[in-house]
Amino acid sequence: MTSDSASTTAYGHACLAYDDPAALDARAVAHLAAGLAAGEQVWLVAPGDTDSLARRLDRLPGRDDALRRRALRLLPVEHAYRHDEIVDPEKQVRAYAAATTEALAAGYTGFRVFAEATTLVRSVAQRDAFTRYEHLIDRWMRHHPMSAVCAYDRRELSEAAIAELACMHPETNTDGLFRLHAGGGEAVVELAGELDPSNHRLFAAALDRADPRPVDGRLVLDATGLRFVDHRSLLHLGDHARRHDATVVLRTSRSAPARLVELLDLHDVRVEVVP
Repeated sequence: MTSDSASTTAYGHACLAYDDPAALDARAVAHLAAGLAAGEQVWLVAPGDTDSLARRLDRLPGRDDALRRRALRLLPVEHAYRHDEIVDPEKQVRAYAAATTEALAAGYTGFRVFAEATTLVRSVAQRDAFTRYEHLIDRWMRHHPMSAVCAYDRRELSEAAIAELACMHPETNTDGLFRLHAGGGEAVVELAGELDPSNHRLFAAALDRADPRPVDGRLVLDATGLRFVDHRSLLHLGDHARRHDATVVLRTSRSAPARLVELLDLHDVRVEVVP
């Protein structure tokens, strides 16, 4: 992360890679305490039974009272993600949307989750489904009062596997070069960081998993946070545009992408240079 808080984004969706369980629990306590202080309902979702999850929150102020009031809920990971070994992305979003609605109806100001999801992403098939879910829930959270930290154990997952997950979040504590996440306003997607030869295949996979759809024949991407993009990633954008019979509109503060698009003769990609 970029600060001591679990998330500093406007709508709060962060990827936390960890290798120290004690440090993870401290992050969970801080994240959930902030939610309780804001009047939100908060969930800890992690492997183990409810007693073991409660012990992980020994240092959470007012833990027992919050549990009695159901302001705090402790859910074994298999109870929160009930769609077999491979998560069903759409069903899982609907489940969290329902939980948010219930929290608001009960008088809470919002809904906050700290989820340790390593067991759900060990295989290639699991990660393919879960990264799709990460983008769908990111889009939903962008416009609803839910926030989440998604934690993944470096001791069990490779750096390449974690990179697949981290790049689908607006915030992460990993060293990944780029992030693809939900956009605001007219932009369907926002891109940040750098797209270079080292990660263009990961970008192609992320773009396929997010699968942003055009509106009225245009797919607007906010790339003002993108410091660099090479021709390979622009070609991936062109391929995506053709698959959806649309024009990709790449909004950026840099002029170099426009020159590349012209040199590559990418008729399906248009660059708009904005201040």
